[in-house]
Amino acid sequence: MLSDSRLLVLLAAGSLTTMAGGVVAPILPEMVQQLHLDPRFAGNLVSLHCLTIALTSPPLGILADRIGRLRVLIPSLILFALFGMAGALMNSLEPLLVSRALLGAASGGIAAASLGLLGSMYEGKARSQALGYATSALTITGIAFPLLGGLVGAINWRFAFLLYGLGLPLALLANLVLNPKQPKQPPSTPTTTNKQIGQMLRHSQIWLLLLIIGLNSVAMYAVVIYAPLYLKQTIGAGSVLNGIVLASRAIGAALVSAIGSRYLAQSLGTAKAIAVGFALMAVTLVTIPFLKDIGWILLTAILFGVGFGITLPNLYDSLARLSPKELGSSVLAAGTGVSFLGQFLSPILLGPVVAFGGMEGVFYAAAGVTVIAGILLFVPTRYINS
Repeated sequence: MLSDSRLLVLLAAGSLTTMAGGVVAPILPEMVQQLHLDPRFAGNLVSLHCLTIALTSPPLGILADRIGRLRVLIPSLILFALFGMAGALMNSLEPLLVSRALLGAASGGIAAASLGLLGSMYEGKARSQALGYATSALTITGIAFPLLGGLVGAINWRFAFLLYGLGLPLALLANLVLNPKQPKQPPSTPTTTNKQIGQMLRHSQIWLLLLIIGLNSVAMYAVVIYAPLYLKQTIGAGSVLNGIVLASRAIGAALVSAIGSRYLAQSLGTAKAIAVGFALMAVTLVTIPFLKDIGWILLTAILFGVGFGITLPNLYDSLARLSPKELGSSVLAAGTGVSFLGQFLSPILLGPVVAFGGMEGVFYAAAGVTVIAGILLFVPTRYINS
C-alpha cells in the first residue's frame, strides 16, 4: 500500500497539521525574548491553531463533500504555506495571533480533505490500514517537526516559519498525483447534502463516537502538557530528557497504529480493541507519579503511546464505517475538529486539578477520563461494537 503515490501524498499533506504548533514550540522562548512578548499570552501562539482547526474542519469537510475534496485540499495547502510563512514578518503579538488562527483554519481544510480522500479511496481492511498509516505519520512527524523547527530556529527564529512553505510543493504534487486519479464523487446538490447531513446528525452513534474521540484527546494531551512539568519537578528533567520521553510516547503510537491496531480489532472486535487501548492508557497514567527511574519512565511512555495508537485509528475507522462515501469528509472532519478541541480544552479541564490534587492529581484525572471513554464504548451501537 505504501507504494501508492496517492497515499504518500495524502500522508505528507495530512501530517502538516502537526507542523502547525510543532515548529513554533521550540522557538517560543526566543520569540518572547526578542519581540518582548507578554509570556502570559505568548503561549497562545502554540495552541491557538487547535481551536481554529476545531472550528473550521467540520464546515470545510461539508464543503469538500459538496465541491470536491481536491478543490479544498489544494487551496488549503497553499494558504497553509502563506499564512505560516507570514509569521516570519511579524513583530508583535496581535498580528502573530491572527496569522496563527488563519494557519489553523487552513490546517482544518487540509485535515478534512485529506481524511475524506483516504476514506473514499479505500474500503474495508485497506481503509483501516490507510487510517493506521495516517496515525503513524502524524505521530512520527509530531517528533520530527519540533526537532526540525528547533534546528532551523537555532540559526534565527524567523527562519523556522519558512518551513511552512512545504505546503507549496505538496499542493503541486497533490494536483499532479491526485487530480487525474481522485475517486469519482456523484453530483450532490446543497439540498441533498443538507438532508443527508441532517439525517446523519440525528444518529446518536455519531455523537457518542465524537465524544469518545474528544475524551481521548483530552487524556493524550495531558501527557504532552504535564509530563514535562512533572518530570522537571520530581527528577529535574531538562528539555532533552523531556523531549526523549515525549518522543517515546509518539514512537509507541507509531509502532502499533499502522498494523497492530487493526489486527487487534480483527481478533477482539473494534470496541474491545479500543477498550484495551484505553485500559493501557489509564494504567500508564496512574503509574506515572510512582516512577523515578528513567528506564521505567521511558517504558511507561512507550506503553502509553501504544494505547493511544490502538484507540485513535480504530475510532476513526468506526466513523468511516458509519458515514457514506459522499459524506466521508464531513464526518471525519467532525472527528478531527473534536480531536483538536479536546487538545485545546485539556489544560482548561485538567489544569484546575493541580490546585487541590497536585501534579499527580492531573494524571489520575486523565486516567479517569480514559476509563469514562472506555465505558462509553459499550453503550449499545452496531457501529462500534462490530
